[in-house]
Amino acid sequence: MKHTTTITAVLIILFLLTQVIGLKTISNYIVVKDVVKKETVIEDGKEVVKEITVQEESFEELPYGLERPQVKEKTGYLQIALAMLMATILALILLKYRALRLWKLWFFLSVFFTLLIAFNAFISQTFALILALVFASFKTFKNNVVIHNFSELFIYGGLAVIFVPVVNLVSIIVILFLISIYDFIAVWKTKHMIKLAKFQAKIKLFAGLFIPYGNKSAILGGGDMGFPLLFAGVLFKTYGWNAIITVITSAIALTYLLIKSENNKYYPAMPFLTVGCLLGFIIIKVMFS
Repeated sequence: MKHTTTITAVLIILFLLTQVIGLKTISNYIVVKDVVKKETVIEDGKEVVKEITVQEESFEELPYGLERPQVKEKTGYLQIALAMLMATILALILLKYRALRLWKLWFFLSVFFTLLIAFNAFISQTFALILALVFASFKTFKNNVVIHNFSELFIYGGLAVIFVPVVNLVSIIVILFLISIYDFIAVWKTKHMIKLAKFQAKIKLFAGLFIPYGNKSAILGGGDMGFPLLFAGVLFKTYGWNAIITVITSAIALTYLLIKSENNKYYPAMPFLTVGCLLGFIIIKVMFS
């Protein structure tokens, strides 16, 4: 086991909290509206047009006029994959030239907007704006372990609210496979993901869970929490809170990885998490379809 039993348990618990809070954030953005539709029925051998009221679910708009990306559900994985590639290239450029000011600006804006969206699911826009500004400022300029990990619990819910409405099941499965392949290459082949993680941890601007203990630290990358939540969120649109099953199975996969991992070695988590996500989906399909 790479980390102590206590630290491993804390990582798993924080992972679960991130997923549950994220699903609750998504749930709070879903609104049910009564929609009047016309339907043709047969009465006394004649066609009669009647108006019926049905309930439809939709996602609320983002706060302060923020807009979701204009992508098609079926091909959303292409735009998201391209965005990931561009973000990685930008991150590597900033790392190479040690552009700390630009990194901090990018980090601050990312944290601020995702927290604003997430907090807006629970409180008014005004208070969400204030809290997001406070946490983003502390996280960027006066960070500590508590502020860092507390804000991480909400950040990925904000991201999910942006992308879940514009991604369908096929797209998110493709995304999981693509990110798993990328994670494998980035950690075990090119190893640039390790360099990025070490750089972020050193300057204390890390995207993901970060738990220092002794002279070591336990980390779980932001993508390792964001992509499983995005998958669970897409399932949530169809299966509601039954999507929690895939959260449990992905947590089990993460637990397996953490137990089997060795000290002073880095592992790509997404291949394991993808297996956990898909196993949860199979269970949901068998039980509720």
